[in-house]
Amino acid sequence: MGSIRFVKSELRAFGAATAEAEYIGDDGVLVSIAVNSDNWGELYEIDFWKVDFSPLRRYPNPTDLRMKP
Repeated sequence: MGSIRFVKSELRAFGAATAEAEYIGDDGVLVSIAVNSDNWGELYEIDFWKVDFSPLRRYPNPTDLRMKP
C-alpha cells in the first residue's frame, strides 16, 4: 500500500481521482488503484490500497486491471 507522488510541493494538494482500477493480487486480496490529479488538474499521484492493509506484493500487469467507470 502507498502512493507514488510525482512532485512534492506545499503549493500542490490532492484535487480529484482522475481514474480508478482494481485487480486481485497474488495473495487473492483486492487492490484498488487511483490516479489522482492535484488542485490545478495536473497529475499528482498514483495510490495503491489493499482492502486488508497488507503489503503490496507486485504491481499489476495491464491485463490484470479492471477499470472502474
